Amino acid sequence: MDITTIIIYIAAAALIIFGIYYTVQKFRGKAKSSCCGTPEVKAVRKVDDTDESHYPYTYMLTVDGMKCSGCASNVENSLDNMDGVWARVSLGRREARVLAKKEYRREDFEEALAGTSYKVAGFCEKNKISTADSTEIGI
Repeated sequence: MDITTIIIYIAAAALIIFGIYYTVQKFRGKAKSSCCGTPEVKAVRKVDDTDESHYPYTYMLTVDGMKCSGCASNVENSLDNMDGVWARVSLGRREARVLAKKEYRREDFEEALAGTSYKVAGFCEKNKISTADSTEIGI
């Protein structure tokens, strides 16, 4: 056996050992990363108030860094952990629709995603139109 073959065997053995170790950690629930390899899984927070009429502020965020449904859930959970916020994320559009009970700034949403690989790439505050106003303008 020459030195090249020995190096290839050692590298293959190291990869197999690492793969087994990571798989065991994942099944035990101790893996320190999300599906995209970053330690950013936030505690899931269920939004208690799902009546849209209770949220006078609407924001549309464009979010960079989402690659899968796990990423979208992480972004949604990060935003839902803000006080008085209910977020719904569209992975396909890379957008988060955020309903809020109080006024927020772009920086507040950036802070909520701080420490993750997700970034607020776009921010738009939308005004809600009440039902009475919508009939006047033909919506």
